[in-house]
Amino acid sequence: MSFIEIKNLKKIYNANKSIEVEALKSINLIIEKGDFCSIVGVSGSGKSTLLYILGCIDKQTEGTYLLEGKNVSKMSENELAQIRNKKIGFVLQDFGLIEEETVIENVRVPILFCKDKNLIRNFRNKAEKLLKDLGIENLKDKKVNLLSGGQRQRVAIARALINDPELILADEPTGSLDTNTAQNIMNIFKELNKSGKTIIIVTHNMELAKETQKCVKIKDGLIYEV
Repeated sequence: MSFIEIKNLKKIYNANKSIEVEALKSINLIIEKGDFCSIVGVSGSGKSTLLYILGCIDKQTEGTYLLEGKNVSKMSENELAQIRNKKIGFVLQDFGLIEEETVIENVRVPILFCKDKNLIRNFRNKAEKLLKDLGIENLKDKKVNLLSGGQRQRVAIARALINDPELILADEPTGSLDTNTAQNIMNIFKELNKSGKTIIIVTHNMELAKETQKCVKIKDGLIYEV
């Protein structure tokens, strides 16, 4: 059984209205557990739409999305919320951090929706270990609006990892970073993958995409190369 399997998936915006936009057209894709996969395409190609469907944030119009053999389309909103909180960690291009809060408080955010009492109790120790592993433990009490782009992205990665998810989804995680910082962030993803995490990143940077195990190329809502 594959970790992720997508069959004939379509995403249509404004479905059944006069002006429809078909963002994804009959996508078929398999991701195995432990894969490090990049999804590459120009702006508007459908790559981010696919990522948000994989992250259970958006829903397809047609087709099937199986996560560990379970049909995501048939899950309740509560079940989807549990998957997003426990199984999936998100890393966004704009970081998605709370600017006026400290690093440690930003990392805490997923815990606010967690029912795992052990994780809640041990949050501080785990958060500090993550920040140390990412090389920013000295910034834990600093407000994120005072950090550099690379430091903010590391905070975003720590937040994504706090619940120990199996799947990490990153939408243009290096898009706003300089070349050296972008490579450092990619190296972090590589190490996470070596530890057993399944990682899917969306990028327009082919040089970085070449460093992943699998590269999925999307154009006009269609996969044309894997």
